[in-house]
Amino acid sequence: MAYSSKADLLAEISEDELIGLTDDESAGIVNEARVTAAIAKADGIIDSYCGQVETVPFGSGGAAVPAVIKQHSITIAIYFIYSRRSVAPEIRKENYKDAISHLKDISTGKASLPIPGEDTLEDDIQTSRTDDDRTFSTGKKSDGSTGSLDNY
Repeated sequence: MAYSSKADLLAEISEDELIGLTDDESAGIVNEARVTAAIAKADGIIDSYCGQVETVPFGSGGAAVPAVIKQHSITIAIYFIYSRRSVAPEIRKENYKDAISHLKDISTGKASLPIPGEDTLEDDIQTSRTDDDRTFSTGKKSDGSTGSLDNY
């Protein structure tokens, strides 16, 4: 299963641009094989980095592909498609470098992937503290004592 699709690439670049970058035969349509090859190459690079710390390929067993992985697949595939013609705009080069840098960080543990479907701790956080447990306070309490910061 590919991490991105032709439709995802078309959300980033125009169809005319994609035709111009993939249509070597002058058929006037997007060359699906070249797009698929660029996506496969991008996904292979992603797997080579993420495989150091995660089970790849993502999405196997029906699990969702993390959004950041999908975006990296799109970014890297578009860069490869532009590179076929040696015309990658500077922004595409920078996006590619940023994606690779993030993948390197994932592979070394400097960054982590949010895995879809995993519970986060945010929903499970509870505390047993009350207002009376505060270390510092201001103003008078109902018992008439002053707060610890009132004299400063």
